[in-house]
Amino acid sequence: MSDVQPPVVPGEIKKISRPAGSLASRIIPPLVVFVGFMSLWYLYAASLEERERKATLAYPHQVLQDFFGGGPTGDQPGELIKAFGLSAMVALVGLIIAMILGLTFAILMNQAKWIETSFYPYAIFLQTVPILALVPLIGLNIGFGLPSRVLVAVIISLFPIITNTLFGLKSAEKGLHEIFTLHDASRMTRLFKLQIPAALPAMFTGFQISAGLSVIGSIVGGFFFGRGAKGLGNRVQVYANNLRPAELIAAILLSALLGLAFFLFFGWLGKRMTRNWHQPI
Repeated sequence: MSDVQPPVVPGEIKKISRPAGSLASRIIPPLVVFVGFMSLWYLYAASLEERERKATLAYPHQVLQDFFGGGPTGDQPGELIKAFGLSAMVALVGLIIAMILGLTFAILMNQAKWIETSFYPYAIFLQTVPILALVPLIGLNIGFGLPSRVLVAVIISLFPIITNTLFGLKSAEKGLHEIFTLHDASRMTRLFKLQIPAALPAMFTGFQISAGLSVIGSIVGGFFFGRGAKGLGNRVQVYANNLRPAELIAAILLSALLGLAFFLFFGWLGKRMTRNWHQPI
């Protein structure tokens, strides 16, 4: 009887030791790719400088210099950092507004078929209209300040939230719906205790997609609305027009890092929110 295993306590999670080499296997390959990319960057920039007899592509160390202070071409120290903060604020406000609107419309569409039939085609239309065509129209009607940039971020990031949330709300299992019907659950009980928990993974996927899109909207708005406070979009325009490759690449990298930070945050938050309802794969 010595081989009898102890009973498993419900809800008990067995800790699995992670292999010692797993951390290194996740860090070393990206590090090797990064080193290879930087090496190719230096070689290509040097070859261009040799052929053209001028610096047509900034070296990585020149770009790094502009991350921590103004470059040699006249910007005040920290100009890019200030622009980064402004663009982050515009993208965040636009994303929050898009989340509120997107969740509201998705829930309403899920609750009434006639609302989905009436409004969903216009959500698709909003997604298919080129944002670059809307930007001048927005500026002419409501001005070229920060509200216009926020509106661009909202428009470009709204659709993924609506579609993913609506899909998630409809993805609850039919058997669970039947159990709620058997217990005569109200519409609100079914929504908050069944459909929203089932929709959380798809919902946060939409948040992650829209997080990157809101940053793009912030950059595009700043690029075309040249007046007022200077964000990363304004800086990109200035650096491109004045042939300043180091600052231009630095601004592009900061924009990418901003979108990546938003994406990773909502990925982390989604895992925290869904771990009580969904087992990790």
